[in-house]
Amino acid sequence: MAASNYTLKVNRQLLDPSFESYRLSLDTIPTYNVELDAGVGEIKLKDSQYTLEHVRAFGMYNYLHIDPWYEDSVYFVDCKGRLLNLTVTLDAALGKPREVFSMTPDPSMTPDPSMTPDPSRGEDSLCASLSLTSATWAALSDGSGRLLLLRTGKRKEASHAWEPLFSEPLGEPFTILHSLAHLTSGVHTIEVLLLRIQKDSEEDRGSGFSVSLEWITVSNTAEQGHKNGYEVRKRRVLRGKCVPHYAAVEPQGTGLMLLAEKPFVVTHVDGQPVKQGPAEPMEVEADATSQPQDPIYFWQQTGEDVTVSVRMPPGISRDMVDFRLTGDSLRVGVQGYAPLLEGPLHAPVDPEASAWIIKDSKSLEVTLQKCDQGPMWPELVSGDRRGEFLISKEQAALLNERLTHLTTEDMNADPDKDKPPCNSQELEDCDGFPEDSSSLVRFDRDTLKPTHVVNLGSNQFLFSVAVNPADMPCFCLRYDVDALLWQPRPEQPSDLWEHIATFDALGYVQASKRDKKFATCAPNFSYAALGECLRRVFLYWQPAPLQTVLFNRKQGRQVGQVAKQQVVSLESNDTILGFQASNERLFVLTSNNLFVLKVSN
Repeated sequence: MAASNYTLKVNRQLLDPSFESYRLSLDTIPTYNVELDAGVGEIKLKDSQYTLEHVRAFGMYNYLHIDPWYEDSVYFVDCKGRLLNLTVTLDAALGKPREVFSMTPDPSMTPDPSMTPDPSRGEDSLCASLSLTSATWAALSDGSGRLLLLRTGKRKEASHAWEPLFSEPLGEPFTILHSLAHLTSGVHTIEVLLLRIQKDSEEDRGSGFSVSLEWITVSNTAEQGHKNGYEVRKRRVLRGKCVPHYAAVEPQGTGLMLLAEKPFVVTHVDGQPVKQGPAEPMEVEADATSQPQDPIYFWQQTGEDVTVSVRMPPGISRDMVDFRLTGDSLRVGVQGYAPLLEGPLHAPVDPEASAWIIKDSKSLEVTLQKCDQGPMWPELVSGDRRGEFLISKEQAALLNERLTHLTTEDMNADPDKDKPPCNSQELEDCDGFPEDSSSLVRFDRDTLKPTHVVNLGSNQFLFSVAVNPADMPCFCLRYDVDALLWQPRPEQPSDLWEHIATFDALGYVQASKRDKKFATCAPNFSYAALGECLRRVFLYWQPAPLQTVLFNRKQGRQVGQVAKQQVVSLESNDTILGFQASNERLFVLTSNNLFVLKVSN
């Protein structure tokens, strides 16, 4: 995990510290039901897909796709391999979804070799995935490892047929996370980001799987005098240990942005392994009580064992730690960086009887069991002078003063403070934050190295949404009780992520929805929506002025605006598979129905 070199700047003008709560509204939301001729092409998890990452990537997949270029137009793939579209112009006359493309060859037509189903499809197949690349292009995966690039024309024109101009198998099955089109030196180029979860033979601990992101660049070689049309020009592979919450390619393909709980590194370019250069030094960020000359680690010993406390970067988690211990050597650091402490130990230790733990995500404590009990060590690591040995009560008191905020076991370390720390046992479930610390990273296209890193700490990821088709998708994070929407701005390196909207108290509200499966918001930020696994949908509206006079009974003051909450129960017992929002409508896809909620009049 790279050290944080950037912070997200909250726009205080978009926060409302006086926000009180949402008021339940009993206003009826008109709901329209479109029954599907064939069920949605859902692929359920198999016995071999048992990890949490499989559930996140495929079990929670959103089968419904909204077109950001054409309002109130959604797409999905049914079990017959047909890509269907529903465009709403009049809610009372929706009609049936129309077929725009089929992945199943027409038996009456001459077979097209490029469209022949992959014979490996079946046991390892995934759900078909779609990404609307531009106003006239789309990227489609058939779930068996084949990528199709389709020229759609202006999709609002129902008569235009979707034409596949690129169709190639790209290895193991994948889903499409993001795609976009741009011109590079006058050549039409399409960037596609693919996600795979693969068996990792080198993973001897954990689930035995790794997550692979493949960034593919496809260019129109016909514009350069070739006859083959669109061809793959560049392939880059990044690997990590978790499914990213957010992943998107920058316009013009200048970089890649990832938001994930664990680090990703570039491992291959065009099929060739990337040589990892020398690790960069890891700088430990000082806290308010630290001094520049403070030791990197403290250690003390008895006749039986040695205890070492190593200062680590804030927000460190267990998966980020690089720890190696043998009978005669020790290494402690952060993965991807030069170790903080490394070298031969003064005397042999028993690795099986030794252990390490993280204290408050800011320090790592190692306990080493001596093989030869009795003799005292004059030094911990031979030749290392960056630590401090504690041998007296005065030194122990100094260590306690320096690290009390990291290692204290008291629920209230300083009871004399005006505002003592709260007792975690008194917190509600929705007040808690995830233990894992996420990071937001921007990779440069040319160097393939991180240029901006943000340690998000416990700012939980909530959802992503495309607000403006000309920009990258936005992502929403929890800040305290609120939910803040961030827009990537690759053209502004000094202000790379802009806070553009706030949904008051949504971070607190969504945490209380234990059955929540999907979350999104309207492109104009007028409301946010949460969808459960079955039936229920929740809408949370931005505060709006009242048309009548209303007073707060307790405070006796007039209330000028109220934020509404609405609840809709769908007439279906099928699992919710898709969830998308426009400014006026909310689309909910189940196994056999597509519901259209007219949320705004």
